[in-house]
Amino acid sequence: MGQGKLVTCLTATLLLVCCSHQKNIVVGSKNFTEQTILGEIAAQHLERRLGQPVKRKLGLGGTLLAHQALSSGEIDLYPEYTGTAFTNVMKHEPISDPAAVLDRLRSDYRAMKLQWLDPLGFNNSFAMVIRGDDARNRRLGSLSDAASDKNGFRLGAGYEFLSRPDGFGLLNASYGLKWNGRPTSMDLGLLYTALNDKQVDMVAGAATDGVLSVLDVTILADDKKVFPPYQACLVVRSEALADHPNLRAILSELSGRISTEAMQRMNYDVDGKHRQPADVAREFLNRLDGPQP
Repeated sequence: MGQGKLVTCLTATLLLVCCSHQKNIVVGSKNFTEQTILGEIAAQHLERRLGQPVKRKLGLGGTLLAHQALSSGEIDLYPEYTGTAFTNVMKHEPISDPAAVLDRLRSDYRAMKLQWLDPLGFNNSFAMVIRGDDARNRRLGSLSDAASDKNGFRLGAGYEFLSRPDGFGLLNASYGLKWNGRPTSMDLGLLYTALNDKQVDMVAGAATDGVLSVLDVTILADDKKVFPPYQACLVVRSEALADHPNLRAILSELSGRISTEAMQRMNYDVDGKHRQPADVAREFLNRLDGPQP
């Protein structure tokens, strides 16, 4: 065998050995619908671009469990929300400037050898929702409009919104809405049924709740921008980015590509139509860059 062919063969062998020892990327998520969909989108997108399988550890649990899995190297990346990490992980007091929150998180997480990529495109903040008929008849488009309405509202909300400092307390302090009776605490899955059945006049939901894509309702604009931002981003281990030099570029292709409306529809496909998250994620990616052969 000639020297040139020998060098070529040795190089190819070394590449195969290196690739065989390179760890598979592991994508994680928390244990609710939106997180599972986002985890699938990230995993399938990587598989398309890398041409190799990606491991999944979806449904890990809540924020602190997912963060621990990332910090320990059990997973390499997962989707997180800026406001959640800012207050629940880093224990900072909530602030409303999205850029300032992300900048602070990037600095905080860099010390833990974790990196925040640019936002995926939607902000899953609190959403104060009223019936569409009420919005039209009472000419309500924002929370300031609602605060000026003398008829007042009966509020339905989950326990978390009523107890968190960045929830009901912040809403009251900032807008001073008129409440007709004490807020009704209820399971999040019952909020929109109660609103539709006129048991309440306003509910505290989330901006990407799936049913918002099919109901005749209006999300009142937080025109004073008092609620903290909850921009969805992918958080990645620095070691994984070093081990896979093209990982950041591939994942960044998703930045800014998932709108609030798209996330609502995908959530409804899973929760309302009982479709599989993997199928919903695949269809979304097909719309972005075409079906795979």
